[in-house]
Amino acid sequence: MASMAACDRKQGGAAGRGRPEIKKGLAMRPEHQPIRVVILDDHAVVQHGIASYLTAKIGIEVAASFAKSRDLIRWLEARGADVLLLDYTLGPGEIDGLNLVKLINTRFPDCRILMMSSSDTPATVNMTMRAGALGFFGKSEDLGELAHAIRVVANGRPYISAELAARVESSATPDPRMADTKAAAGDGTLIPESGPSADLRLSPREHEVLRCFLAGMSVSDIASKFSRSPKTISAQKQAAFRKLGIRNDAELFASRKLIEEG
Repeated sequence: MASMAACDRKQGGAAGRGRPEIKKGLAMRPEHQPIRVVILDDHAVVQHGIASYLTAKIGIEVAASFAKSRDLIRWLEARGADVLLLDYTLGPGEIDGLNLVKLINTRFPDCRILMMSSSDTPATVNMTMRAGALGFFGKSEDLGELAHAIRVVANGRPYISAELAARVESSATPDPRMADTKAAAGDGTLIPESGPSADLRLSPREHEVLRCFLAGMSVSDIASKFSRSPKTISAQKQAAFRKLGIRNDAELFASRKLIEEG
């Protein structure tokens, strides 16, 4: 199958009421063409289970499945794919999920990424989507929804389930500049866009403040280290929490890997 035209992944404008947004630059796929899916997961049982489920779905073709990212990259170089179903956490020695998403977006812009993870905290979802994934599917979700998620992403629309969308939305203070930018939740509900945005990325100072908190330093310790006031440090911490959808210190530590790798 010929690969789809390259796209620039720019954010689209506001969606019409009740209608999920189609991102500019991601063309709708012809309905008669099967969606070629490639799976990356380091657990063979998960690979086979997902492949078996998808094989029975009309209009979806499981082209290949891999346990190693290097094997996936070789496949994409030779044959490409429409949708990549990627496990966020791979085995020892593997590239981390965020950097893998960035790599694939840079080298294979035709491919749409649907990330899978057993960690579906708002912080995980936010950082994954901002890294460039077009959708997020929690491993605790109903497998029966996976085919729908793949079809949504294949057509260039962001996907997260309605339940997860509600948690992400309620966990953070929305940026008013994003009020007119919408993404489609799994059931067509409109939610704030979670795609890449320079305005929502952590600043270097916010990032270093979170790293220091994760290292066990207090507000006073961090203020002394960087010659800033405790009030400034607290404000930078809270700003970072809002951007990541983190509500408290417990969620901060639960998101340690994402923050340290981001």
